[in-house]
Amino acid sequence: MITYVSVGLLGLLALSIPVGIVLFLLGFGVDIFFSGFPLTRGLGNMVWSSSSYATLIAIPFFVLLGEILVRSGVATRTYAALDRWVSWLPGGLVHANVATATMFSATSGSSVATAATVATVAMPQAEKLGYDPKLFSGAIAAGGTLGIMIPPSINLIVYGFLTQSSIPQLFLAGLVPGIALALAFMAVTTVICLIRPELGGQRRTFPLTQMLRGLIDLIPIIILFGLIVGSIYRGWATPTEAAAVGVAGAMLIALAFGGVSWDMLQQSMLGTVKITSMIMLIVIGASFLNFTLASAGLGRELTEFMTGLGLTPLKTILVVVVLYIVLGFFIETLSLMVVTIPIIVPLVAAQGYDVIWFGILMIVLIEMALITPPVGLNLYVVQGARKSGTLNEVMLGALPYCLTMLAMAFLLIAFPSIALFLPNALQ
Repeated sequence: MITYVSVGLLGLLALSIPVGIVLFLLGFGVDIFFSGFPLTRGLGNMVWSSSSYATLIAIPFFVLLGEILVRSGVATRTYAALDRWVSWLPGGLVHANVATATMFSATSGSSVATAATVATVAMPQAEKLGYDPKLFSGAIAAGGTLGIMIPPSINLIVYGFLTQSSIPQLFLAGLVPGIALALAFMAVTTVICLIRPELGGQRRTFPLTQMLRGLIDLIPIIILFGLIVGSIYRGWATPTEAAAVGVAGAMLIALAFGGVSWDMLQQSMLGTVKITSMIMLIVIGASFLNFTLASAGLGRELTEFMTGLGLTPLKTILVVVVLYIVLGFFIETLSLMVVTIPIIVPLVAAQGYDVIWFGILMIVLIEMALITPPVGLNLYVVQGARKSGTLNEVMLGALPYCLTMLAMAFLLIAFPSIALFLPNALQ
């Protein structure tokens, strides 16, 4: 059954059928060919139960928060402020790409939205200042992936929902690896530009007065991050309530900068509906597929298969890493999560690994999927913001950062405390 389901999944995706529909079709197929019970009779109840959790309300709120910040012009101000602080480093404005992506990752919760925001603002600067298009665009694509690691993260909310684990604990666990990845991206950029200075474009310095003045544009984002994450950790608000507070805060910031208009509100609402609808269709479809797979005995079959291999816990986790890297080439990240979590997480937990730790390891691996062809969404988002060049340039530019993520995955395996230090310290 594992083989048939895998081949069916890849085959239907190759036909460019929307992922949510693919998941439902696979569920129907499992019911027809592998189950002795009419599982589709439970479809209505499954659709309702998988979409009625209060935790999921946080998703449209966080999406709306990101849409407001992007469309109100706050992104442009943030980018300009960070440009004044980091452009003196080897690599110049490339560091501003990573730094801005990190700042917006701390508020938007979406990698694609983060990459789109930074690409729209940064791309006009690349040609004007003589930056290598490959490295410049690759850094934007890689920096955007931090949106699903640094809290608040929509993917971590979905992971917590599917595994019934603590979302505040997941947010804490993702903070140190997320910041470490951002610093690692900047370190890799520095090394590359020290070896090949011509790739880094023009290094610029600004008067101290301009640098300090730019901090004013960073303060609202920092306050917003503290408001959202701090209210969760202090126990003042659930993730859903904190997301609603974040939307209110984003509106106040947009009003303060004069970025609120009727058109902006319309576009923000429309973007929120589109993104949330896509996410919920995938979540509901995956829940139905997981229900049919479990009822047909896939979990038992897979557990027996893995047990029969006689692998040690370390070898098991390495097999899982390879599995996610391979699947990441072909499956969109959120879909990859919701399809595999109900099958892989019980196996990993049975080997004695911490579910919170594995959630962060999984996020690092699916971050790689965002910048690896042929389905790496961030590659297409960044290419769409460019006025010239090919997608291959973005792929090549993202390669060093992809290897950096792989190194982070192995560091998490070797030193689980990287992810678990904060949750354990503040529990």
